[in-house]
Amino acid sequence: MSEPDASQAEPLSSPLSSPRTRLPLSFPFLREGSRVWERERKPPQPGELPSPLPTKRTRTYSATVRARSGPVYKGVCKNFSRSQGHGFIRPSHGGEDIFVHISDIEGEYVPMEGDEVTYKVCPIPPKNQKIQAVEVVITHLNPGTKHETWSGQIISS
Repeated sequence: MSEPDASQAEPLSSPLSSPRTRLPLSFPFLREGSRVWERERKPPQPGELPSPLPTKRTRTYSATVRARSGPVYKGVCKNFSRSQGHGFIRPSHGGEDIFVHISDIEGEYVPMEGDEVTYKVCPIPPKNQKIQAVEVVITHLNPGTKHETWSGQIISS
């Protein structure tokens, strides 16, 4: 038996490629400013959660500094879910409800519906179209409701 001719040999299933060969990019590599990203993104709906959830840990230093230097607003806790780690605040001046993440709550109590709070605001990236509450402090506990501390104790107010 003779060996097959080099011209009749089957090509390799995965040919070697140059390091300069461009690879197709998939979702994680799309840039926010690209047209593909813009077309796929629908406008935010009222009450829609931002994705990914912006936390105190993932916020940039410059955004934190801008939020700290901003004015303090008052509002009422609309709802808050400790298990989900977020909730919404109804501003006292009116307007759209403001998202609050569990990492931005100061103090020893878990916010409950009807609690009066003070807060500062910070824009939510990537487009900074919405805002979230930061440095949230409960100023007045809603009377007649049971409040829970972060350690799990139940306290009647």
